[in-house]
Amino acid sequence: MKPILKISDLFKISWKQTRAQIWVLAGLLIGWTIITFTLSIFSTPDPSQGLSGYTLGIILMNIVFALIGCIFNLGYLKNIFQALDGDEPQFSAYGQQARKILTYFIASIIMSIIVCIGFCLLILPGIYLAVRLQYFTAVIVEDNGGIISSLKRSWEITKGNFWPLFLLGLTFFGIAILGILLFVVGIFVAYPLIYMMYAASYRVLSAPMAADVCDAVKIEE
Repeated sequence: MKPILKISDLFKISWKQTRAQIWVLAGLLIGWTIITFTLSIFSTPDPSQGLSGYTLGIILMNIVFALIGCIFNLGYLKNIFQALDGDEPQFSAYGQQARKILTYFIASIIMSIIVCIGFCLLILPGIYLAVRLQYFTAVIVEDNGGIISSLKRSWEITKGNFWPLFLLGLTFFGIAILGILLFVVGIFVAYPLIYMMYAASYRVLSAPMAADVCDAVKIEE
């Protein structure tokens, strides 16, 4: 049976679970923001070291930020899945997901290349590919997918659901804009909500026998 992807149901369930753990999820996001801001201040290379030294410093700084970013993205998404299941997000998720950095990093590069090629072909193919391949991260986090298998799995579960997923993407954009407009701090609520809807939609798409989002995420209304 083809999965039913209803944005209204996704929002309802996701908002409920986000509110239940908002202080933890928002706190993690705030903590991540503070850490990256602090690192950017104290790790910025000194131009007086010369062009070569400055360039090397910039490269090393970007590598460090990329690695930290990968760990946070993987760990935070795991926290989101934990919250979606009604459990309290665990900080240990970041250590557990750290071993998947290389898989996630390479898969991200491959997806970026594929999407960029699509955008070069009159933009629309790029949007289509981005929508179809977007769940590779969820596959890596939830199902320990590999580099290629995670991309293939995302392609499989999104088959026949492009337009609902495209509308879901527009919904994400609208929530993000609303969060920014709410004195910017609203983004610390909008971001977890967007991630929660992303995780809930993945559960629906990857559970073909589920009649709706409630069945897929095993939550009683």
